[in-house]
Amino acid sequence: MATPTNAIAIHAAEVPPRTKPSNYPEPFASRMAGREKRALGDIFGITNFGVNLTRLAPNAISALRHAHSKQDEFIYILQGNPTLQTDEGKIQLSPGMCAGFKAGTGNGHNLINETSEEVVYLEIGDRTPGDEGSYPDDNLQALLVEGKWHFAHKDGTPY
Repeated sequence: MATPTNAIAIHAAEVPPRTKPSNYPEPFASRMAGREKRALGDIFGITNFGVNLTRLAPNAISALRHAHSKQDEFIYILQGNPTLQTDEGKIQLSPGMCAGFKAGTGNGHNLINETSEEVVYLEIGDRTPGDEGSYPDDNLQALLVEGKWHFAHKDGTPY
């Protein structure tokens, strides 16, 4: 079922999933297998921040472990028990728990579904121009230019 772009209220699960599963270049994009995002904010024409309804299949990850220079992020767990991985280590989350990641802290984070059940959560982040993404575990860096992510190796060589 197609969701109208001028909607006032919708069922979040009826928003079509993103057609491109990841913005990462290979070999990183394929690591996002099992992740499905529904861009809820885009349906309403929201441009200052993004809201995604995200599902993680068993053994899937939310993203490469990363930190943003200018973008604040917030997650709220709706279903399942993902593992939150940060610079401080790992902690298992449960429905009703939330976590926030302040821009500029450099604290790399992601979610990992280490269970046999599906995980569902909301992720909310702003879209501050000039944001940079750092990836402590991978040879990758990112820069947000005019709403589009540009990826390079840590030495600056483009992917």
